[in-house]
Amino acid sequence: MAVPTSKKSSDLLVTLADAAATLSAEHPFAPFFRQGMEIEIELYAPVGTDGQTPHSRDELYIIATGTGTFSRGDELVNFSPGDLLYVPAYIEHRFETFSDDFKTWVIFYGEKREQP
Repeated sequence: MAVPTSKKSSDLLVTLADAAATLSAEHPFAPFFRQGMEIEIELYAPVGTDGQTPHSRDELYIIATGTGTFSRGDELVNFSPGDLLYVPAYIEHRFETFSDDFKTWVIFYGEKREQP
């Protein structure tokens, strides 16, 4: 099986450090990969509070750095680096508490859905 090759490393690899360097308190997220409406990958690093609202697509969070607590509906869980969190479309969720070094990869996938 042939391994795909790329002339630019940015086509193949996005490091956490390079992605994080594009974020700021005013812009706490940045998209890094999108393939149509099937999948979108962002890095998210809120400062102070997490002000996000429910989304129209299912999503996964893969915790890159930091620790804290995450709420989804009436559930609350602790998280740390390497953890995976799942949120169905239109479910209230947010990072309730998080350390100053908190960063998470966000993967939106599937078709946008109508709000129930």
